Amino acid sequence: MKIILVGYMGSGKTLIGKALSGAINLPFLDLDALIEKIENRSIKQIFQKKGEIYFRKKEREVLEGQLRRDDSFVLSLGGGTPCLGNTMDLLTSNKKVLTVYLKASNATLTSRLFKDKEQRPLMNHISTREDLNDFVRKHLFERSFYYNQAANVIVVDDKDAAAIVREIVATLF
Repeated sequence: MKIILVGYMGSGKTLIGKALSGAINLPFLDLDALIEKIENRSIKQIFQKKGEIYFRKKEREVLEGQLRRDDSFVLSLGGGTPCLGNTMDLLTSNKKVLTVYLKASNATLTSRLFKDKEQRPLMNHISTREDLNDFVRKHLFERSFYYNQAANVIVVDDKDAAAIVREIVATLF
């Protein structure tokens, strides 16, 4: 089984993915980390040097490669990955894939992202919490259609990682 975590930036995909992989004894993979390794540069540098279109093509290529693997794993996707083309159809139609949407409220995401927005290529130009809140709200509106196609939706607001992992594990067995 391939467990694919989707959700907006700051929803906890990497943190939860690592904790989940330990709980169910499967390897953890992070799509952004895989891309950084292949490209030998950070996501921020890829955006700066080659642009978002190049990054999105690479993202899809690497995701498809992971889906062709025969083994089981937990994989966290980038926040925009499920929203491009037919990516969610690709994931939800695959019988060996379980998709989980880590759903966080606008307030939770704004709070988490404001602390490290400089490290996020799509939001490093935003200077105020209010502007970030508006940015996140707009993106959530655009992306929720895709995220909500996941087989499971787990609300992460006001929960620690252990509680979220227990919820995900409960859906598996």
